[in-house]
Amino acid sequence: MTLTGWLEIAAFLALLGACVVPLGRYMAKVFSGQRTFAHVLIEPIERGFYRLAGIDPTREQGWFTYSLCLLAFHLLGVLILYWLLRTQAWLPFNPQHFQGMAPDLAFNTAISFVTNTSWQSYAGESALSHLSQMAGIAVASFLSAAAGVAVAMALIRGFARSGAETIGNFWVDLTRSVLYVLLPLSILGAVVLLAQGAPQTLAANVASIAVEGAHQSIAVGPVASQESIKLLSGDGGGFFNANSAHPFENPNAFTNLLEMLLIFVVGAALTHTFGKMIGSTRQGWVLLTVMAILFVGGVAVIYAAEAQGNPALSYLGVNGPNMEGKETRFGAPGSSLFAEVSTASADGAVNSMHDSYMPLSGLVLMANMKIGEVIVGAPGSGLFSMLLFAIIAVFVAGLMVGRTPEYLGKKIETREVQFAMLASLAPPIITLGFTAIAAVLPAGLAGREATGPHGLSEILYAYTSAAATNGSAFAGLSANAPFYNLTLALAMALGRFAVIVPVLALAGALAAKPRLELSAGAMPTDTALFGGLLIGVILIIGGLAYFPALTLTPILEQMSMHR
Repeated sequence: MTLTGWLEIAAFLALLGACVVPLGRYMAKVFSGQRTFAHVLIEPIERGFYRLAGIDPTREQGWFTYSLCLLAFHLLGVLILYWLLRTQAWLPFNPQHFQGMAPDLAFNTAISFVTNTSWQSYAGESALSHLSQMAGIAVASFLSAAAGVAVAMALIRGFARSGAETIGNFWVDLTRSVLYVLLPLSILGAVVLLAQGAPQTLAANVASIAVEGAHQSIAVGPVASQESIKLLSGDGGGFFNANSAHPFENPNAFTNLLEMLLIFVVGAALTHTFGKMIGSTRQGWVLLTVMAILFVGGVAVIYAAEAQGNPALSYLGVNGPNMEGKETRFGAPGSSLFAEVSTASADGAVNSMHDSYMPLSGLVLMANMKIGEVIVGAPGSGLFSMLLFAIIAVFVAGLMVGRTPEYLGKKIETREVQFAMLASLAPPIITLGFTAIAAVLPAGLAGREATGPHGLSEILYAYTSAAATNGSAFAGLSANAPFYNLTLALAMALGRFAVIVPVLALAGALAAKPRLELSAGAMPTDTALFGGLLIGVILIIGGLAYFPALTLTPILEQMSMHR
């Protein structure tokens, strides 16, 4: 570990912190219906969308109607993207003349991007036309992220309202997320990436002659625009198979820092939006502080493990950081930080090969996803995942002191705890269930590159990533096979909707409750004490659910390495 490496991590946190308040305040105004500087340009476009779609923006919905709209919207998105991928051979903007995807792969890809997961069992530069990249993958990134923000807004309204029957309008929240937040930020990010060398063209591959005389065909396309939204949206699906390790997606150290900021900025700022909309910014700062503590702890472990290198190589006299699978442009600190940001945000973008990380690092990367996107997470999903744990934490505190738990003036009773637990337990059930199936069936075992603990880690990581809607991988697993394409697609769909629907039901239950003044017996939730309790609940629940599986995978591999 070096001072330069730690300064890089500190600079990232400082820049991110500087963005939280202005962006968070802006989003609070947008979703509260207040005017901002952007309304002059965007409001006429917003009204035009409502007129075309026949939507009354003043008509709100209860949680059940809100959920039905969300589910129908996602189902339509899957059907359209599946059709586009299957028929791209006959559609325009296909200068490489790619054929349509196989049915199982197209199904997996459609589910992947519509659920904001971005699991990729294909190489984008050799499988997708420019139209599929732009109208399919990029559009799905916008809409899936906007849907996550919409769910977070619904839950915030559940806390902010008193005796209400509605939690907002899904179509309005979706539209405002795209027009006022994601689109402006993605345009800004794309312009910067374009200026730094990321290509943006509809041309076919570029032919070149290497120094030694070999002929090369270099893939190009509308990279800058897709790169920007893949990062902002929490989707993470790369234009190229190498993702952000490719110099066209991530040209230099400056863009590496920028890309990490784009991944985190919306999710982190939403904590301040939450505080503004419920009338207590201290509550938002507590949540952000918990996220920051978990993040710093994770990146410290990863950086330490990668900087020390592989003890097996040290035994042979080869010392230095573990650079296997890493870009020399970014080194151990830039790669470790990006890996932590990627898995802590549910984004899934990578600038190095996670399969080549040390076992202890792999443990942290999996743990980030296993605790439910609470460390910032994708836009919206990170906030509502953290709020689920906050509800469980106040319930635990209530049991300890023998009083009815309260959070933000709402009594947390049986129904609310049931919804929170249902949403929190769904990902581990999905992850461990599918991992167990794949670990015993020949079709599942056939995909492993390694055997022993690391081979099982490849399988466990894949289903963890799918259920957590992350999309990154221990890429040694050969997942482009009918078994993995179908089971991972099912895990992605369940991991998304088995969480979102209970969250919306929770929002409806909370909105109907009266908002009470903080009683003398209630535990204050804007203090360091509650923050510590929240961290403990997150780690304990994650540890209890996954610890047996982790002892057979990275933990066993780490112990074997030092044997």
